[in-house]
Amino acid sequence: METRSAKRKKFWFEGENGIDRISDLPDVVLHHILFHLPIKTIAQTSVLSKRWRSLWSSFPDLDFTSINPIGVPSTNIKPSNEKRSLTHSWSAKRMDFISQVLALRDKHSDLRILRFRASVSFSRLNGLIRRAIRQNVQELDAEVATDDYFNFPRSVITSESLRVFKLRSRYPGFRLPPQQLMKGGFCSLHTLSLSRVILYSQPSLLDLFTDSSFLRLKKLNLDACFGLKHLKISCLALEDLTLENCFQLHSLDVSVAKLKRLRVASCFDAYCDESWVKINAPSLRIMVWEYNAITENSSLENLISVHEASIGFFVLHEDASVAKHHSISNLLSGLSRAHCLTLESKCVEMLSSKNYITNMFSNLQSLELKTCLNKHNVPGLAYLFKSSPTLHTLILKIVNDYKIERRKWNKDLWDMATSEEEQFWESQTQTLKSFLNHLSVVKIHGFLECENEVSLAKFLLKHGKALQEITLFSGHCNYRDSLRRQKIRSQMMGFSRASSNAKILFL
Repeated sequence: METRSAKRKKFWFEGENGIDRISDLPDVVLHHILFHLPIKTIAQTSVLSKRWRSLWSSFPDLDFTSINPIGVPSTNIKPSNEKRSLTHSWSAKRMDFISQVLALRDKHSDLRILRFRASVSFSRLNGLIRRAIRQNVQELDAEVATDDYFNFPRSVITSESLRVFKLRSRYPGFRLPPQQLMKGGFCSLHTLSLSRVILYSQPSLLDLFTDSSFLRLKKLNLDACFGLKHLKISCLALEDLTLENCFQLHSLDVSVAKLKRLRVASCFDAYCDESWVKINAPSLRIMVWEYNAITENSSLENLISVHEASIGFFVLHEDASVAKHHSISNLLSGLSRAHCLTLESKCVEMLSSKNYITNMFSNLQSLELKTCLNKHNVPGLAYLFKSSPTLHTLILKIVNDYKIERRKWNKDLWDMATSEEEQFWESQTQTLKSFLNHLSVVKIHGFLECENEVSLAKFLLKHGKALQEITLFSGHCNYRDSLRRQKIRSQMMGFSRASSNAKILFL
């Protein structure tokens, strides 16, 4: 007897009149459904009927990344030499499968997406890409490992159908063709992502990323460009630029009217005495500048639309030259219109030794600081607060430096002698008047009830007239400290408050 479940399935697939409902759907709908399945599962549907065989041969989105990734065969761990040969065997099988799929495709069906990962020779990689280009591929995403350096596939340059091209080399990397060969190509490309590019023979890319080469380029991602020293970006349509792991970079010139997002991370030669950066981007909304070496010169021009910025540096002990101090000043002052700002711990440390900001953050609403909250960094915090007169939200993420001893707060509730930290903050009351009249929300992460932390919280409660909420997220605490912590929390609940609406939350 047929079960209710079986009847329901039969009704869905065949309907009341025995009609195959799924197979009767339009190709475009079935292609969309199949896209969410692994590529091997999609291939297996071709044996169902002529209709499904036709769907497979015309399937426009081929994503082979669901097959075993590079260097990870689906077997038990073997000795290194055997594992290596096994990896090459699996990669060869993957490439055979991809080549067979492309060869069996309907001649009249264009390829929309091709994605794959494999260890492959350059000749085979180049042949695969040429075949995809002939099938008018629109998005080509390849992650490859080769036995030797290989050259950028030239068929990509002349493609009229390609919209997205991503090429990542695991090892050892690839070279770009001469710039004169690349100019005039990429007529339809709007996204380009290159990783592990070898540029020792052409360390200056000053004329490549321009309108003459990339007229429609909107998104550019360059990662691990070895040997790159000088880079200029001036693509007219560019909106999103990411530059990472270019450790030998000496100069960066970005002048793009439509750029909205910029991320530069782990770049610049820390030992170069003539490094510089220039950014002119009137439409820039988001800027992320993290773990970069300090350049000798910085120029941020016309950042009139910047909304969110995150700044961090990789600092050497000898990075104390006057030129680099001035460079930091220009960088931070260029972000004076930002609404949301995040500064890494090194920034706060440097601000404590020098006053780098020449302009007020007059629009700043949210400020996030990552800092070792010790007495050496307190002047930098005060300087930032003074430079943020209309700040609404302050977020402090305390970084624990175990080399620096942090004094515990151990004063009695009714007999509190004024500490050095409290005296400093009280001396700043008048200069921080505007800041204290606007600050509404405070969040302190890694709060360990140490003297610097409690003194700051006490000051903000005592003088923050607009303060609505101060939330203290506890850091690591062992069992022995739990009673002391509870006592300090009870003391803090009794601190005087300038705002009757101010609440203290311990999380």
